[in-house]
Amino acid sequence: MTKRKQHKPEFKARVALEALKGEQTVAKLASRFEVHPTMTHQWKKALLDGASEIFQRGRNPAEPEADASRIKDLHAKIGELTVERDFLEHIVSNEHSFHGHDNWIAPPANLFLR
Repeated sequence: MTKRKQHKPEFKARVALEALKGEQTVAKLASRFEVHPTMTHQWKKALLDGASEIFQRGRNPAEPEADASRIKDLHAKIGELTVERDFLEHIVSNEHSFHGHDNWIAPPANLFLR
C-alpha cells in the first residue's frame, strides 16, 4: 500500500493560483503539476475561501486562532496545579512547625511486620 503524497503549502498555492488564472483547463494543470484534478479544484476553493483572512486587520496570519475548548482545558489544568502547589506548600510549611509526632497519625502497628 502506498502513502499519499504530501504537498507543501507553497506548491498548493501555486497550483491554486494557476487554476484561478483560468489560462489552462483543470485537466491540463493537473497533468502539468502531476496532481489529481479534484485536488486542483479543492486547492482553488480553499484559496478563494481563505483569501479574505489575509486582509483582516489586527490579526497576525502566522498566529493560529486559539481553540476555546483547549484554552478552557488549560485554565482547568492551571487551577488544578495551583491548588496542588498551595496544598504542598502548606504541608511543607507546617512540617517545620512540628515539635514532635503528636500531630501525625500513627500507622497501624502491623504495617511494617513481615
